[in-house]
Amino acid sequence: MLIITPIRRLVLQRGLTSQPSGPLRPCRWSCPHHTISQLACNPHSLQQLVKENMAPSADDMKLVGCKNFVRHNPMTDRFDVHKFHHIEFYCADATNVARRFAWGLGMGQIGKSDQSTGNHVSASYVIQSGEVKLVFTAPYALETEKAPDAVSPIPGYDPEFAQKFVMKHGLAVRAVGILVGDAKAAYESSVQNGGVGVLKPHTLTDKESGKTTTVSEVKLYGDVVIRWVSGDFEGPFVPGYEKCECPDVSIGIQRLDHCVGNVPKLLDAVKYITGFTGFHEFAEFTAEDVGTLDSGLNSMVLASNNEMVLLPVNEPTFGTKRKSQIQTYLEQNVGAGLQHMALKTDDIFHTLAEMQKRSHVGGFEFMPRPNKVYYEQMPERIGDALTKEQYKQIEQLGLLVDKDDQGILLQIFTKPLGDRATVFFEIIERVGCMKDIAGRLEQAAGCGGFGKGNFSALFKSIEDYEKSLNV
Repeated sequence: MLIITPIRRLVLQRGLTSQPSGPLRPCRWSCPHHTISQLACNPHSLQQLVKENMAPSADDMKLVGCKNFVRHNPMTDRFDVHKFHHIEFYCADATNVARRFAWGLGMGQIGKSDQSTGNHVSASYVIQSGEVKLVFTAPYALETEKAPDAVSPIPGYDPEFAQKFVMKHGLAVRAVGILVGDAKAAYESSVQNGGVGVLKPHTLTDKESGKTTTVSEVKLYGDVVIRWVSGDFEGPFVPGYEKCECPDVSIGIQRLDHCVGNVPKLLDAVKYITGFTGFHEFAEFTAEDVGTLDSGLNSMVLASNNEMVLLPVNEPTFGTKRKSQIQTYLEQNVGAGLQHMALKTDDIFHTLAEMQKRSHVGGFEFMPRPNKVYYEQMPERIGDALTKEQYKQIEQLGLLVDKDDQGILLQIFTKPLGDRATVFFEIIERVGCMKDIAGRLEQAAGCGGFGKGNFSALFKSIEDYEKSLNV
């Protein structure tokens, strides 16, 4: 079932009648299985429709824009979803790519699977900071003679496909790992509800502890898969990876906040993803919300029940002076793919200062900063939630700042991570929105929004960067 909008918006867009209080009124919407007048037009009744797979088509959906969007969580996940587990990149040289990312992000190598561990199919390295795990995998030469048991610990890994993937996309994300209650049940439910199965559930057992990890994969968009992960194994990644000892080199990156995908057609992709996951819409933006005079995009943010998994999806818009940055990505990536990952820190001043020290010695460079006027107008736009000293640091570091009615977002974007103008990182800190969950304070998901107030400045920065590349 697809709920592309919060329940209230679904009612309004379908022209159904509803009352927030008083006697329940029947709804006028029929389908082959039920007449909705038999159900009450309220969130509970519409959730009943969710369970019965009454999904509107992509043609029925429409973007209403940030101004008209009303956030609502209908709790429609099809299975138990916890949080992001890992991101796996496919690359041509895992050794050097992993070391560069570890240095640039302040992450330590915690696991490996390569020839030294008996894997003669691929070299794969795991780096971590806080809860963020990044995996870098590269195939060995296909022509090398290998023993029958010389396989990758990742079930279904195909070195020939991996080689073609890298030739097609360059350095790119292959898998978005998501921790779930049961990876087998998640796969079965996903496939039953329209998801394209890529890897059937496999359970891996650690020889020493006897603990297990179950993994399965479903197509997300393009050549990217969602990898469902569950189990009680507590090693560096999955059974078969050897643990690596490393010192604490963290510069403050704590967790993966959201993963953004670029697709040719937004509503088709959203219908597909929400159909097999049950995720709800968390936010949306149209070209009018985010574009400049030169280019634009449309975007929807999808979320799990607990809103710890946020999956924004973008599409390009056309008819503008310049090609949309999303269209540039689709051309450079040769199709849909994962555009960027937002890495969350609790002290962006420290994290960014450390990253910038490494920018010209093997780390990551950042997009050009906004002009002076942006920073002069910031105190008026953001208010006294930040101190004069913080405003000074923000300008020195080239940060972007935005706020919503709940909190504040500080953000900055790297330049593309590889040779192509495709995948990049966003570094963010969210301020505010603390709530009591089971006796402990936790920050609400998406606190401070997704930088709507910065989109024009960001687009201008990206446009200027792309102009310098002539892409």
